[in-house]
Amino acid sequence: MGNDQAFAELGLPNDASESEIKAAWRRLASRWHPDRNASAQAVARMQRINQAFEAIQRARQGGDGAAEPAAAPEPPPPAEPARPAHPPIHRKLKLTLEEAAAGCIKALRGKFTPTCSHCEGLGHRVLGSRCRRCRGSGTFVRPSAWFGWPGQPEACEDCAATGIAREHCKPCEGRGTLAEQDYEVQVRIPPGVREGDLLHVAARRAPADLEVQVGVAPHPLFTLQDDGSVHCKLPVDGFAWMANRAVTVPTLDGVQTLALQRDRQRYELPGMGFPLRHRGPRGPQLVEIEPVFPEKSSTDQDILLDQLIASHASADPRLAEWQRTLRARARKRSRG
Repeated sequence: MGNDQAFAELGLPNDASESEIKAAWRRLASRWHPDRNASAQAVARMQRINQAFEAIQRARQGGDGAAEPAAAPEPPPPAEPARPAHPPIHRKLKLTLEEAAAGCIKALRGKFTPTCSHCEGLGHRVLGSRCRRCRGSGTFVRPSAWFGWPGQPEACEDCAATGIAREHCKPCEGRGTLAEQDYEVQVRIPPGVREGDLLHVAARRAPADLEVQVGVAPHPLFTLQDDGSVHCKLPVDGFAWMANRAVTVPTLDGVQTLALQRDRQRYELPGMGFPLRHRGPRGPQLVEIEPVFPEKSSTDQDILLDQLIASHASADPRLAEWQRTLRARARKRSRG
């Protein structure tokens, strides 16, 4: 690598000082070191930066390339990572409880403004030579409107007060970003996601990866507990409950038949709740029934109830014995 090319690679003029050379190397290494920059061009760019630094050191030592180059200064600590070429797109996604339990595929559509790869989002390209306007000083004196009065020094706008010439980026017209793009990504939601979970989605049809924050909408019938159980409470006909009839109950997988027992009001449906963890086994569904009876029976209902009471009294030996006891006691009291 030639000397002029080496200085241009570091974005420096040819007469830059040793401290300026090391500072430029540290700044570029902080941005392009593969440990801090995941872009495909990071490795090649870091190699060129190192080669440029070594070439300048050899030239200043007066060597012909055989001498061992000076050691590069230590790069900044990882606490100052370089900005990625395309930051992830942050999205929020609301799911129903059924979708969160079973998993699903959702299409996310939107718009994205990509970073210009030609200037890496800067809006310009550093040339390495001195700025013509300020002659490398970073400032210039604007002529005063009053004759004979000295002008005030101002920061050079052409080089952003760096003293190094830069070129306006034509592909992005100096904005650092390209034209807005539409994207559509199919997001696969795993079973068992919860409110607030963050999913990383690698981009295939988008210019950047996606960070999707999951939300779960409140359900009108079910309440999700931390242990994966799903609770629901539903009214049932009191006469059906007394008669041990079957009723239809809702679940996350659809409706299911439940056989009632008149001595029970709480039931458990194993494996019909929510996954305990992503793709893990599902907890139970707990069903609490509320038997509902009419506040006031109709005439037809009273007739049917009387028939039911009479048939039950004659069929059950305990009730029949009790009736005989009451009649015998009444006869005894009437004689006495």
